[in-house]
Amino acid sequence: MEIKAADVMKLRKMTGAGMMDCKKALIEAEGDFARAQDIIREKGKLVVAKRADRTATEGVVVTKIVGQKAYILCLACETDFVAKTPKFVEFAGSVLDDAVKAEASSVDEVLAAASGDTTVKEAVEEAAALFGEHVKVGQFAKVEGPHVEVYAHKKSAEMPPSIVAMIATDEAGAAVAHEAVLQISAMGAQWLTREDVPADVLESERRVATEKSLAEGKPEKIVPKIVEGRLNAFFKEVVLLEQPFVKDPSKTVGDLFKEVGGNATAFARVEVGKGEEE
Repeated sequence: MEIKAADVMKLRKMTGAGMMDCKKALIEAEGDFARAQDIIREKGKLVVAKRADRTATEGVVVTKIVGQKAYILCLACETDFVAKTPKFVEFAGSVLDDAVKAEASSVDEVLAAASGDTTVKEAVEEAAALFGEHVKVGQFAKVEGPHVEVYAHKKSAEMPPSIVAMIATDEAGAAVAHEAVLQISAMGAQWLTREDVPADVLESERRVATEKSLAEGKPEKIVPKIVEGRLNAFFKEVVLLEQPFVKDPSKTVGDLFKEVGGNATAFARVEVGKGEEE
């Protein structure tokens, strides 16, 4: 039977599948859209099974603010073609909605959340079959406070956001929250304060700094002082409140909050292609 281009486009919008896959499915289904979707889904499952060991380094980051809580979720896929598909972006938003309803606090809790009459995990697997790519929930984070600020960055105009940062502050800190969230997006801090740096990370940095100082031939009696200097440099790189403020490096982000008598209480940054190992 003859398949109209308009019908192929309609099915493509419904499923996010490729043009040829949509046309073949419509031919096989003799024009029945519901059956064509099932065909794409079943064939997609075979493709996904074969691609299960592939990395998902593209995707989209979606956000939502509910009262004093801000949420970020990255839905990862294999190609930027799928990432910018409206259907994929819409699906990412629905996954985030399910996570918010479940009050999830981790990726595992997101996957276990209800999604219609199934779970998010099963819904993602179903979506992977439709899109014909390895699809996964990459990163998920939420912050909560009297004031929450979110900033989404696009690497190109035609693509959805790929980097999203958010911060929670007290009421006074809201005055500089926007500047702080821009800093987080650009500089990628990992912890809010030096006290938040895990003990094992700190110990590893201290060991590396000590070994490096000794290898450089520094006198042993001054090595501890050199190590502390190198740790302080490390903190300035990875701790948000100790980072030099990008718009005025003569002061830190912590100074920015002190100037308004405010505090930051939590932050998060999610970037497509970063985070959990595939």
